[in-house]
Amino acid sequence: MRDQFGRNIDYMRVSVTDRCNLRCIYCMPEEGVPCVSHSDILTFDEIRRICGIGAELGISRIKLTGGEPLVRRGLPGLLGMLKKIPGIEQVTLTTNGILLKDNINELVSNGLDAVNISIDTLDPEYYHKITRRGGIEEVLSGLDAALSYPALKVKVNCVPLKGMPEETYVQLASLAKDRDVDVRFIEMMPIGLGKEYCGVSGQEIYNILKERFGEAERCNGKFGNGPAVYVQFSGFQGKIGFIDAVTHKFCSTCNRVRLTSEGRLKLCLQYETGIDMRKLLRSGADDEVIRQEMRRVIYEKPACHHFADGRPDTPASLSGDEKLETRDMSQIGG
Repeated sequence: MRDQFGRNIDYMRVSVTDRCNLRCIYCMPEEGVPCVSHSDILTFDEIRRICGIGAELGISRIKLTGGEPLVRRGLPGLLGMLKKIPGIEQVTLTTNGILLKDNINELVSNGLDAVNISIDTLDPEYYHKITRRGGIEEVLSGLDAALSYPALKVKVNCVPLKGMPEETYVQLASLAKDRDVDVRFIEMMPIGLGKEYCGVSGQEIYNILKERFGEAERCNGKFGNGPAVYVQFSGFQGKIGFIDAVTHKFCSTCNRVRLTSEGRLKLCLQYETGIDMRKLLRSGADDEVIRQEMRRVIYEKPACHHFADGRPDTPASLSGDEKLETRDMSQIGG
């Protein structure tokens, strides 16, 4: 399934909920956001149907996200449903890790291929400051539980924030020294509350790590669904990855679309463009109509984002396909 620029779209990130048990400062207000009613969230059968039609069009990899996906009851069962779809080669999960230890066995039993755990710092005080809730001990227990399954690929995701102590990134990178886990540093995306914070580039992080661990060797090859650039430090079991979506944007090779928990098929983080899949499903559209609409809208995927191009930052300044997204990441899907 190719878009108008010839990119092969084979990866869909599926948000199963807008709810979360943390309140990370760059993602959600401290008081939370108004929760979407349960009736407005896609059912598991609806998600399975969309993913099944997507698989017929060429989607082969699915990432389950939120909000925090593990707060949705029965998630391992959904994962098992998706794994049985012909053409789906991989189903993975992104989580904050708080509930991971309690769910990991059932997730793996249902076919989980990989898990990404969001950890911005190992320091309990800073973790509480960022998440406004705390719980780093539960997260690390979840990490260890995931690593107890040798066939499960485990990654740690960190969104570096300007002003954090440099030792934060050294400690996080050290997880890959002692464990078979990849640690990735992801540049802050200026979406929702993220616009209020300054991130740290991958090059800055690498320079910090190089001072402590020496020069790293560039890793060649593809190590996941996304665009991370990986390096290997001497003596490390795992790799260190960098995803610089703003300063080194990779739109020309973008292979993904997003399905929000409310059923909007979203083509690019920066723009509202997409299609209301829930409306199609609940209006009685048959699979062929849904298939045609998915193919049509994915073909129209925008060429690229313009986060770093100095474009105006207000939705009123744009129109048509360039209408800017106004929702927070928790409402879009991480």
